[in-house]
Amino acid sequence: MIEIRDKKLCSGCTACASICPVNCISMERDEEGFLYPVVDKSRCIGCGLCERICPILNKKKDEKIAPKAYAAINNDLSVRMNSSSGGVFSLLADYVLDNGGVVFGASFDEKFNVCHRFIDRKEDLQKLRASKYVQSDMRDSFKKAKELLDSGRLVLFTGTGCQIGGLKSYLRKDYDNLITQDLICHGVPSPLVWEKYLEYRGDGKSFKEISFRKKSEEKKKASFYIKYSDGAIYQRCPYPADPMVKMFLMNKCLRPCCYECAFKTITRQSDITLADFWGINTVYPKINDGKGVSLILVHTDKGRKLVDAIKEKMTYKEVPFKSAVRFNKMYYKCAFKNPIRKKFFSDLKRLPFEKMISRYGWGLL
Repeated sequence: MIEIRDKKLCSGCTACASICPVNCISMERDEEGFLYPVVDKSRCIGCGLCERICPILNKKKDEKIAPKAYAAINNDLSVRMNSSSGGVFSLLADYVLDNGGVVFGASFDEKFNVCHRFIDRKEDLQKLRASKYVQSDMRDSFKKAKELLDSGRLVLFTGTGCQIGGLKSYLRKDYDNLITQDLICHGVPSPLVWEKYLEYRGDGKSFKEISFRKKSEEKKKASFYIKYSDGAIYQRCPYPADPMVKMFLMNKCLRPCCYECAFKTITRQSDITLADFWGINTVYPKINDGKGVSLILVHTDKGRKLVDAIKEKMTYKEVPFKSAVRFNKMYYKCAFKNPIRKKFFSDLKRLPFEKMISRYGWGLL
């Protein structure tokens, strides 16, 4: 049976819990707020399937084949303004939805916790757009994706590298009607930290909108943005000036596996990787109007066909892989483990969150 003795060997992808034939594995929070599998030993039949499909315990070999790389923007400016980077995800999703498919991705729930869900209508696409710097609760996404795939539906499944790896391991076979898209991931912060931050920032009020990176015509840089139900607004520009984002970017509250990520490989398990194109001015300055540019990395023939299908709706240029990741080293490098991480989570148990912000939400350490 699956047993987590070293937490850096678990990404919380839910593959083991999803595959269990007797449903004896549940995903439960630890003291840091991350989900880990817990086995009900009285019900376990000892089949070992959970261990055999774990994408970390059974790590795939990195073939080190450099993907094709593109700088690109969605030609629809309104979509791009509502996206974190160049709006290419929306083009991928539109293609799948236009062909009767469904799209899985990270969304806010009614309490603004982050969870995976699927959509089958374009009207709901905004729920999946934009960055959400919190680990997404997968819930039953793997099971639902398999159900839809087995029924013949086209599925676009998006997520972090570990979530895509978990899905592929869980499915245990290739599906022609499955397209996967991961992202260049910095690491995933604790959902518990996010919940405490929401409680602090809400102060009894309810939220109407939250954006980690909201663009505007007036500001050249994106803001961390909260709109309350009463119309009040909290905004920090640029977005890293917000203390929650600062804790995330300085690696104070990431999941243990993020410091030794098994999925930061040249060859990805996904068909396509998307990211912000940092350093675009050194490669293709003509495309940069300050409103976001996407980096597209294509790993498979399936991914290439999908990108070809949307090319008429974007402005793009193929660029050398080394140039594409020159300023995006998180493609292949893990987050450094902040030396105060242990103390951060110890203080999280006992300090009010305003104290956590004053102590950990500013500066480099």
